[in-house]
Amino acid sequence: MNFTDIVTVAGTRRTGDGYLVADARIARTGIQSYAGAEIGRPEMPSVRIYRPGGEVFSEDTLKSAAHRPVTNEHPPEMVTSENWKKYAVGQTGDEITGEGIFLRVPLMVSDEEAIQDIESGKQELSAGYVCDVDFTAGVTPTGEAYDAIQRNIRINHIAIVRRGRAGSKVRIGDAAAPWGCSPLAAPRPLFDDKQNKEGMMPTKTIMVDGIEIEVSDQAAEIITTLRQRLADAEASHQKAVAVRDAELDTLKAALLDEAEVERRAEARADLIGLAKAIAGNVQTSGLSDAAIRKAVVIAKAGEGAVHGRSEAYIDARFDMLAEGLRKKPDLFADAIKDGINPTQTFPSLASAAYVAMVRDLESAHLAANPT
Repeated sequence: MNFTDIVTVAGTRRTGDGYLVADARIARTGIQSYAGAEIGRPEMPSVRIYRPGGEVFSEDTLKSAAHRPVTNEHPPEMVTSENWKKYAVGQTGDEITGEGIFLRVPLMVSDEEAIQDIESGKQELSAGYVCDVDFTAGVTPTGEAYDAIQRNIRINHIAIVRRGRAGSKVRIGDAAAPWGCSPLAAPRPLFDDKQNKEGMMPTKTIMVDGIEIEVSDQAAEIITTLRQRLADAEASHQKAVAVRDAELDTLKAALLDEAEVERRAEARADLIGLAKAIAGNVQTSGLSDAAIRKAVVIAKAGEGAVHGRSEAYIDARFDMLAEGLRKKPDLFADAIKDGINPTQTFPSLASAAYVAMVRDLESAHLAANPT
């Protein structure tokens, strides 16, 4: 497994020929916490990894820290003799010592541009190394629980970075402080299958809440996936809100105000009253307005009047029946429609006088009889 560790460097100075010399603690014993997603265990929020003293101070680990290349930022691949000239701006020394729980390594930066970067504020270091992680849980001799053990630590390079994972307190030239670390990449073979040699996976710099952080390719992919899921969830939520708002608007449009309810009630009552006036025995209970009109037409004209007819035709027939009912009678016209009947008996004196007047008028043209 590939890792990068943020380290503290002390005792920085320039040599007479311009090189920058420093001293760094690059490893310590004890338990370190890692994000589960960065070491191949995304189901675990964090993983407590124990680094025993026997691993940190083993002969092979000590040897791996000597004569390691110093790089300006982490390279995208393992630093080897084939690409050393491309990436290296200096190297570590060979006086590797243990200091309590720490592993101390001297280093020298020989590239002027990199030295100027350091003197301009780029003063943090990050150790790149590979190791095996044995996911066997246990308890340290001091009683601390852990989830895995780090074994076979092999240093590959020390990178100069602008912002290390341990924060601004881990800087070139500062007094020594506790060492912190975070993984560079997820689990992978210690040896490249094609080249049969150690290889390191590249890192990526991403923005999280406006802060640049350096993570492994796998961690960057996980973060990108989670961000996409969050964006999809937000889009789904917004769509659901839009659908809900549309449904509410539809319901509001369907609601009738009090005046409209009263108008419809009056119109219904008028229709029922008219239907009863046209066809007294017609049943209206439970029928729609159209059904009431149809029932009235059937009651007056029979089933044949509506069979196969459209609703518009039935409504027109109903209106004709209603129009006949609404027409007021003309009593005078009814009285003389068959002509004036002089023998018609009237129940009052006024009527009798009227009859006599008519009779006189009818015979006024006749000559009077001689006496």
